[in-house]
Amino acid sequence: MSILQNYLNIKNEAEILNSNINIVVVTKGQHFVNIKPIIDQGHLDFGENRVQEALLKWSEYIRINSNINLHLIGKLQSNKAKDAIKIFNFIHSLDNEKLAITLASLEVINNRKINYFIQVNIGTEKHKSGIDVASVNEFVNYCSFDLKLNILGLMCIPPLNIDSSEYFLNLKSLNDNLKLKNLSIGMSNDFKVAIQCGSSHIRIGSAIFKSSN
Repeated sequence: MSILQNYLNIKNEAEILNSNINIVVVTKGQHFVNIKPIIDQGHLDFGENRVQEALLKWSEYIRINSNINLHLIGKLQSNKAKDAIKIFNFIHSLDNEKLAITLASLEVINNRKINYFIQVNIGTEKHKSGIDVASVNEFVNYCSFDLKLNILGLMCIPPLNIDSSEYFLNLKSLNDNLKLKNLSIGMSNDFKVAIQCGSSHIRIGSAIFKSSN
């Protein structure tokens, strides 16, 4: 099955569950020739894990196609923020105070506003990034009111090889308590569950590009 057909199948499956779902097509490691057929279908939202790869792959294209929205879904180090803020429209991995302060300063310098999801370590896993659940309310309020960042909602990556629904529902509850309207949960292996748990943004890569490997 072709990449384009994989994309169309997933789009159809996702939109049956939620007609307003935002699909972020994750293009890390993909050559542009594999991405172009999806762009030609009118898709506008694409995700990358690494700032430098995104700059090399997308900089020239978005100069002439300003409707494209680039989403950073990977870990962002503060020393990469200067480059990230120039190319990304959405950052899904805001996960610490130092990074938040850096981004707020760079927004002013670049006269540019970015949309953010705050990454929560919903499974309290030591090897994963993210704000502790107990600190989420304080951190969201700090980012929104003190730093004036545009916080859309929360994001998480649940523990592997277990039912994701409990973690997704817990994040949805936190999101609702904060009166945030967007939720970035769900990837190739669990996007249907995520949509049923209230996701607004799903991040799909391997399920679309598996035939290109």
